[in-house]
Amino acid sequence: MIDELKQDAETRMGKSVASLKNDLTKLRTGRAHTSLLDHITVEYYGSEVPLSQVSNITVIDSRTLGVSPWEKPMVQAIEKAIMNSDMGLNPASTGDLIRIPLPPLTEERRKDMIKVVRAEGEGAKVAIRNIRRDVLSDVKQLLKEKEITEDEERQAQDEIQKITDKYVKQVDEALAVKEKDLMEI
Repeated sequence: MIDELKQDAETRMGKSVASLKNDLTKLRTGRAHTSLLDHITVEYYGSEVPLSQVSNITVIDSRTLGVSPWEKPMVQAIEKAIMNSDMGLNPASTGDLIRIPLPPLTEERRKDMIKVVRAEGEGAKVAIRNIRRDVLSDVKQLLKEKEITEDEERQAQDEIQKITDKYVKQVDEALAVKEKDLMEI
């Protein structure tokens, strides 16, 4: 019973860390990478589809992305979707290739982005702690129902705390990597 609770906690905490890492890839650093455009959708025959499903996204150089639509008429729709995104990018089309230059980040903007990264990290830590609280309340319920002993409860609390510490450390490591990326020029 306790093993199932620990396994559930591990799974849920792992998902929280994965979600944080996914959110951090969407934050723009000074370098170009294709995941910057992952959340942009384009209207394609009446429905909204991800940009990656109607085009090929490549890194041209360290500060430029290239988007090659699979159908020529999609160039304007893709340009419009990129301009309307919240990223402040200005695409320029050259025939059937859309170039997206990434403006360099100012020092002030980098510090703002670090604040956002830290807020995201704190949100992930709160989610992990909430999972710990839920699992510990389940363990206390087992003790109350006399399905486990007090010693087993204390041991379970210690093990769940170790699991929590492991995932909080992973969040801190992910934040450190992203902050280092943001501060590189």
